[in-house]
Amino acid sequence: MKHAPISVLHFTNATARAGAEEHILTLLRGLDRQHFRLNLVCDPEIADLMRPDVPEDVALIALAFRRLGHLAAALQLAKIVRDKRVDVLHSHLFWSSLFASPTGYLCGVPVVIETTHVRELWRTGLKSTFAIDRAVGRCVDQYIAVSEANARYLVRQKGLPAKKVKVIRNGSDVRRFDPEYKPSASFKTSLGFGESDPVLVVVARLEPQKGHKVLLNAMPAIRSEFPNVRLVCVGDGVLRSELEEQMRCLGLEKNIRFVGVQTNVQDWLALSWMSVLPSFYEGLPLVAIESLAAGVPVVATNVDGTPEIVVNGKTGLTVSPNDPNALAQAICLLLHSPELRSQFAIAGRQWVLQEFTEAQQIRRTAELYKQTYCYKTGRSIRSESPNEVSSVSA
Repeated sequence: MKHAPISVLHFTNATARAGAEEHILTLLRGLDRQHFRLNLVCDPEIADLMRPDVPEDVALIALAFRRLGHLAAALQLAKIVRDKRVDVLHSHLFWSSLFASPTGYLCGVPVVIETTHVRELWRTGLKSTFAIDRAVGRCVDQYIAVSEANARYLVRQKGLPAKKVKVIRNGSDVRRFDPEYKPSASFKTSLGFGESDPVLVVVARLEPQKGHKVLLNAMPAIRSEFPNVRLVCVGDGVLRSELEEQMRCLGLEKNIRFVGVQTNVQDWLALSWMSVLPSFYEGLPLVAIESLAAGVPVVATNVDGTPEIVVNGKTGLTVSPNDPNALAQAICLLLHSPELRSQFAIAGRQWVLQEFTEAQQIRRTAELYKQTYCYKTGRSIRSESPNEVSSVSA
């Protein structure tokens, strides 16, 4: 007997395109249309940014929740949920779940899922007690943690039920990255870099979370050993003017380039000797996966899920956050040792090919959708794949 596809609605209330949005796109592109009918509801600004990358068969609807108690938006989301006959409502980041999960619960959506993505280091005061998270959690059937560290955060710090938390690591289309790929010679010279200049790249939004200030403070020590070292900052954000001023105060104008948002990440990674990720907190950073897939070793901070990708001494080097001296020492160690860079690059690519592919993320998410849907509704779903859930009874 043929079953109608499960109707899945992804919801994000974010106002900047970042890792969570790339996570959503991976699922929208990869989930099997025989089993799922897909929808995306997001802020109008994000809808414009994501529209070129959203598959044509995905319903994309713009909707913004601007404040708590935004009743009109809640009613509009409820109407969308009913019109689309949503079976699985999947929100991304707690600020999205705060609005979407109770709405889905009240509308009788069979399955409500939240992916938190990151440890919310910014929380202070009452928000840091996570009382509201636990209250909203009564409307949530399953939480997806993007790393083992993310799962520990949800259970130990937020106090969410461990039985509701499922680890599904972020994945990337690692096939896009070829360690043998080299950009044209003019690409490097167009930046004013010499052929033999050591190049560092940081691919990240220019936001406080990402730790650019710490990296810039580490640069004078790195430059003292490697006068021609170059740093390329790929990305944009609220800190750009502040970081450019810091660069000038440190006298690093010749060493640093801010190139804004770039779509050709492969070119920038291939240009570099290593990738740097000096974040204060993360979930499971896609850029670390992409760097290793491209055969580029990584120096990163040992926060949250990052050490699950950048395994210290095996696929890269990790240091404590907010420590420019330790960061400079790790970078200089790799700059001095091409053998170590090569060793990390080879091991790192093997590691991400084994553990962090988008195919694994998609398959495990599909399994969770089916298992939870079958359990909640008492229905069974026949699957053509022996690796997927064939039926689960309530």
